[in-house]
Amino acid sequence: MKRGFMLGAAAMCVFVLVAVIMLKVMPAPLKESDYIVIGSVATLVALGVVFAVLVSTTKSSDVFFKKRKK
Repeated sequence: MKRGFMLGAAAMCVFVLVAVIMLKVMPAPLKESDYIVIGSVATLVALGVVFAVLVSTTKSSDVFFKKRKK
């Protein structure tokens, strides 16, 4: 429970951080499509962080493939 909460909080922090950075970097007259792009990129980065954390903290040495019993 605690691990999931911390992972969700970290993903939310990364999302907000990326969104704020992109709002500052994008040129001033923002259109509706610019906000969609900012949200999409922030979501992609946040999900990438969640994926990287889950893969790096997994105890199994073979994360993507599961050995079948013969």
